[in-house]
Amino acid sequence: MAVTIDDIAKRVGVSPTTVSRVINNSSYVKTETREKVLEVIKEMNYVPSAIARNLSKRENNTIGIIVPDITNSYFGEIIKGISKTAEEKGLNIILFNTNNDVNSELKALKEIKKHRLKGVIMTPSFSNNNLEKDFIETIESLDMPIVLVSADLNYIKLNGVFVDDFKGGYDAASLLIKEGHRKIGIIKGITESSTSENRLKGYKKALSENNIEICEDYIKNGEFSLEKAYEITKNFLDTENPPTALIVCSNKMTLGVIKGVFEKNKSIPDDISLIAFNKIDLIDIVGIKLTYIEDSPIDLGKEAIKLLIEKFESKEDKIKRISIPPKLVLNGSEKKY
Repeated sequence: MAVTIDDIAKRVGVSPTTVSRVINNSSYVKTETREKVLEVIKEMNYVPSAIARNLSKRENNTIGIIVPDITNSYFGEIIKGISKTAEEKGLNIILFNTNNDVNSELKALKEIKKHRLKGVIMTPSFSNNNLEKDFIETIESLDMPIVLVSADLNYIKLNGVFVDDFKGGYDAASLLIKEGHRKIGIIKGITESSTSENRLKGYKKALSENNIEICEDYIKNGEFSLEKAYEITKNFLDTENPPTALIVCSNKMTLGVIKGVFEKNKSIPDDISLIAFNKIDLIDIVGIKLTYIEDSPIDLGKEAIKLLIEKFESKEDKIKRISIPPKLVLNGSEKKY
């Protein structure tokens, strides 16, 4: 009876996918594991089926892109950065929009695996992931390069291109402190978002370095929602001791803040200073010259596709993670206090 991949996997104590990777000379196997598998293959006189081998080597020039919210211009910019290089390299794109839902994200990964695409670029959703085990199993069985962009996963280490969000939060708070502000509020996203939490850590570091007490009443969770940020802003402005400046961690929430400020007949920056994260197109129509921390989402997309292509061509199994420094763009929505 012919020896199968399953037989080899059981003998070594690994998954059939790992054995398949070794047979097909994939780079995504540890050297020690690879050597064990090759040794057992030799011992058991395994001969792979020519048909199966040819099928496994079939070329596919399509990559999958997974984003949490296609209606958010930030992710549109990331996709724009990916698309140009992908087109130049003859790569097709299939786009998966998960609506910030982990079940949809897992389904997208399984579809990518099913259709045996060439690789994946993914921005993980911001919602709480109660499917970590399923995610890890699916990602490890993909047998293709995967690159995270903008947001990280805290339960598995993968290739990725990220912004130094700690520096972004630190630089935003430091600028406001330099302008004389001591009562600085921040509207962050959900706690599960590493992007938002790192910005919060940078904000706290800047305040601590300048001996400014961190006031928990000035730290609010806007859940990346326009309406939530709008309500938080109105509540801030109704208090007896409101913040004199706000840092807002997404462009959707920034629009909510502006709406709340205008509804309270207040002015930016005369009544409250504002620093946003990322440019909002056409915001100057409402008379605001917005100061913001630029994440350069197009550059993130460009670096992500470059890294994915590098992984296509590389024989190394080493994880590569790239950090891009954010830029502070001064336009005048912050004011000396």
